[in-house]
Amino acid sequence: MALIVEDNDQGDTFLVSGRGELHLAVLIETMRREGFELQVSQPQVIFHEENGVKMEPYEMVTVDVPSEYQGTIIEEIGKRAGTMLSMDTAPNGDVHLEYNMPTRGLIGLKNLLLTRTRGTAVINNLFDSYKPVHDIDSHTNDHGSLIASEPGISNAYGLNNAQERGVMFIGPAVEVYEGMVVGQNALDNDIELNVCKTKKLTNMRSSGADDAIILVPPRPVELDFAMEYIGPDELVEVTPKSIRIRKRILNAGDRKRASR
Repeated sequence: MALIVEDNDQGDTFLVSGRGELHLAVLIETMRREGFELQVSQPQVIFHEENGVKMEPYEMVTVDVPSEYQGTIIEEIGKRAGTMLSMDTAPNGDVHLEYNMPTRGLIGLKNLLLTRTRGTAVINNLFDSYKPVHDIDSHTNDHGSLIASEPGISNAYGLNNAQERGVMFIGPAVEVYEGMVVGQNALDNDIELNVCKTKKLTNMRSSGADDAIILVPPRPVELDFAMEYIGPDELVEVTPKSIRIRKRILNAGDRKRASR
């Protein structure tokens, strides 16, 4: 059975099991194009028991990357319990690495490696087998999000202040709501900010002051990126017209109380 859909007994909530993030992304994209609106939580791997031992899926992972980034690859995959099987150097100087690692360690890894290697890494993976559960650092996919604190329409002034904190997911003239993730913080903590904030007008205005704002192009939020990016407290909001990332709890005060 390639795809299993189970009623999760929580209203209109379903547990969908497939053959990986790509398989689930194809299903979600198909539903989106057919007019459905849905919210998707962070993907999880499926465990099972064999002779009383808890087992988890492992993958064969290959990475081809320029030699200057091999240290980054080794460090990040090592954090996720990856075991190096081989490392070779190609005639063009690129390094080819092969790993065996838990599927859990792959969640969020591809986008991280592409960022750390400036988009030069080529990553492939294939299911290998089930093995006893490995103790993985649960903080490997930690990230900080930039969260809209006020509803409204984003503008250049508000975005200019926000982009100093990290990478933006939206540009100007975008409708946002409280709790919507509008970017990724450069640090590992969440920050609430107002991307709809406008510049206060004064009687005195310097010439060319409004022309000094230069916005960095935002990173497009595509479905595969969003599914890898989100953490346990975030959701991907999928509609026929857009794909957004949001916090499960939209109100900042409610989030703080829930985290206590």
